Amino acid sequence: MPKFLLAYIRWVDRMNRRIGRIMMYGIFAMMAVLLWSSISKTFFLPSKWTLEVAQFALVAYYMLGGPYSIQLGANVRMDLFYGNWTQRTKAWVDFFTVLFLIFYLGVLFRGAVSSSAYALGHFGDEPFLFFWDLLKAWVTGGADAVREHLGFIERSPTAWRPYLWPVKVIATIGIFLMLLQAVSEWLKDLAMIRGIDLRTNSPAMIDERGHAVLLGAGAEVAGARSGDDTGGEAR
Repeated sequence: MPKFLLAYIRWVDRMNRRIGRIMMYGIFAMMAVLLWSSISKTFFLPSKWTLEVAQFALVAYYMLGGPYSIQLGANVRMDLFYGNWTQRTKAWVDFFTVLFLIFYLGVLFRGAVSSSAYALGHFGDEPFLFFWDLLKAWVTGGADAVREHLGFIERSPTAWRPYLWPVKVIATIGIFLMLLQAVSEWLKDLAMIRGIDLRTNSPAMIDERGHAVLLGAGAEVAGARSGDDTGGEAR
């Protein structure tokens, strides 16, 4: 596999692993908000912000932690035959099925960008161009120039009425990271089909029966065991 593809896999996996590890602790933030919500409703005046803050925290927890779940293969799925297949057979099936996920995430990302642009006051059909104009305005004129490009800022129709663009931008970033991770998984499946396991800490070759054989130090151990079994000398 070309080095730039291996670098892409390493970079995406490392980034999503770090973000996912951080977002693991987001559950405690949601617990704290909901706990305060219960306390305020019981002993004080109910807080107007707790429900929506908990919802926004859940969006961040789920969307930014999603790429790491894809990387770990921790998503819930029905497994009737998959678990009994060889690594190579799994790779062939995943190689094609992950394309549906990539397509779905691509459509979802397009919709998320459009929704984020709408939340910032853009009602046209070119959300990517809108954000490109915002970026150019920020580089050339700073925050004041950006404000000139913004329209009516969308707010939640509740008593608290928070701005919606922050949570929509977070969701958009999460979908984009999941898209990058899905492409990384597709490349790993391609490598597995070609006989190299990139999901282990040490790359491994796949033998004819579809089982992983470690390279490097693992190969030396495997070779030594083979030599012992045959009575020969392992080199």
